[in-house]
Amino acid sequence: MNRLFNTRRRFLQLSTASLLGLSASFALGSCNTKQTSGTSTTSTSASGIKTNVLRLGYQQAGDLVRVSGVLEKRLEPLEVKVEWLQFTQGPQLMEGMNVGRVDLGSVGNTPPIFAQAAGADIVYLVGRVPPVGRFYAFAVPPSSPIKDFKEIKGQKVVFQKGSGTHYFVLRALEEAGLKYSDIQPVSIPNVDAVSAFMQGKIPVWVGYDPALSIAEKQNKVRILRDSEGFGLPGGYYIGARKFSEENPQLLKIVIEEIQKIGKWADEHPKEVAKLLVPETKLDLDIQEKVIRRSSFQLSPIDSERIKSQQRVIDYFYKEGLLPKPLDLQKTLLTPEQYAAITPASLISQQ
Repeated sequence: MNRLFNTRRRFLQLSTASLLGLSASFALGSCNTKQTSGTSTTSTSASGIKTNVLRLGYQQAGDLVRVSGVLEKRLEPLEVKVEWLQFTQGPQLMEGMNVGRVDLGSVGNTPPIFAQAAGADIVYLVGRVPPVGRFYAFAVPPSSPIKDFKEIKGQKVVFQKGSGTHYFVLRALEEAGLKYSDIQPVSIPNVDAVSAFMQGKIPVWVGYDPALSIAEKQNKVRILRDSEGFGLPGGYYIGARKFSEENPQLLKIVIEEIQKIGKWADEHPKEVAKLLVPETKLDLDIQEKVIRRSSFQLSPIDSERIKSQQRVIDYFYKEGLLPKPLDLQKTLLTPEQYAAITPASLISQQ
């Protein structure tokens, strides 16, 4: 118990030092969905799977895998139950994993970096294909006097620090010849910021879908710079190390099912939109727009992925947002372990 408390304390201390503000967001922004127990129950089945509960974290924007029910159908014969836990964004999900509430979850490229810096015992399991087009964007109200991107200098800029948005912010500032110290960063989760922004209470907002598409439809936003053309990396499925090392057979099944539904989703955006609308409560046209800006498919943790993520880590350190250099290798499995959890169908698509 002391070890768990100390690990959580380190995570929160680093989050505060990095201006992430996770504690309040985690307390207010996470709620359990379909949860029947707080911990996984360990047992060894004939299949070699050492748990009968898989605790999956997902973000408030919704999750196709959860809505489709593909994991429940595949795992029920193996007597493995799926429990879903909802979090506001990736940083809050990572904190949930850090304190032992989550086994596996999907986040952007940035949250696991700050989790590693805080000492969380996590591993990268599989990558997610990057979104396309206008996924992230610097936005101002239509009546804002700010006309050029460089005019955000000195302004309060709202985004969720420690999320995938954070890396985009750094890259966009650098491209414009600005520094992080040139803005006043304010950390508010995307889902909370959009309402205040559309009420004119936020001068500059760095948003992403679905909130961005909602603001666009209501003509409450003017885009200064979006993420198209930046070549941003995709996100990841991250696992708690102990759970991941003990359950390679289970992870291979899970990754296989996620990839199958993801491939179908990329080929059937209209059908996916209809499937998600009852969950997200979005208008159908907005939901379809969000789908077309996204990709649901996966990519293996290969050498290119590793190099790309290490560059992101080094970039955050260079900008003074990490207390020390980090080695991504410490959050990776061995090649043999990746071979055991990565379906052949995923490798063959590369």
